[in-house]
Amino acid sequence: MWSSEVTNMIITGIWETLYMTLVSTLVGYVIGLPMGIILTVSDKDGIKPNAVLYKILDVIANIVRSVPFIILLVLLIPFTRLVVGKSYGSTATIVPLVIAAAPYIARMVESSLKEVDAGVIEAARSMGASNFTIITKVMLVEARTSLLVGATITLGTILGYSAMSGAVGGGGLGAIAIRYGYTRWQTDIMIVTVILLIILFQIFQTVGMKLADKFDHRK
Repeated sequence: MWSSEVTNMIITGIWETLYMTLVSTLVGYVIGLPMGIILTVSDKDGIKPNAVLYKILDVIANIVRSVPFIILLVLLIPFTRLVVGKSYGSTATIVPLVIAAAPYIARMVESSLKEVDAGVIEAARSMGASNFTIITKVMLVEARTSLLVGATITLGTILGYSAMSGAVGGGGLGAIAIRYGYTRWQTDIMIVTVILLIILFQIFQTVGMKLADKFDHRK
């Protein structure tokens, strides 16, 4: 039976889901953005090639991205407990979410930066721009639309991961859907949580794409 307690639980689940998704994405970009820049710069066609550095980061990104998130959640339980003092809950879930998101973000950033016209980079170099200036004033600026699209896709992906974390008590709407929809077979609660996850995803996508369109320098 639907009650005020269920309503309050759903509202709490929404806030926990937003908390996990937004914080994980933010921290993921703190790690993944520099990683993606280094991957682009150190590539054989980058502005400062470094085969050893590129290979190390490339292997790390590929290994982490190849592990299914649900397995990564379980594997990182000891590390999560070490970092936050507990294995489950919305805050604890941020740890595996960030670890899963950072390499994904790095690849998205690398892909976006490699779309920048090499002629623009060469023009900046010919005018005496340093590598740091080329990265911050040319590459990131030219790729901002693609970077925003990538951030939008990343938000949607992490939202899905946060819901998946409910399988191991991660909190949020995913945990509610599994606890009540699967374990207790209360279909109405499961349907509501799924609809809310879809709505959140659509909000992220709409806002992200509008921002990308607004900052598109080609318009």
